[in-house]
Amino acid sequence: MFEYEIAAARRADLIREADAYRLVREAKKARRASARSQEPEAAVRGHRGRFTRAA
Repeated sequence: MFEYEIAAARRADLIREADAYRLVREAKKARRASARSQEPEAAVRGHRGRFTRAA
């Protein structure tokens, strides 16, 4: 009976660890998605179009 209790406790620990790991991954994914949505979507141009030519 004692071995069964140890196995049940270990299983519960593994489930808690997996839930915490999953939560961290979802938070990272949400943070990345949020950061992407806040970036300005401007056209990418080279430096030449921004400055006039020197004589």
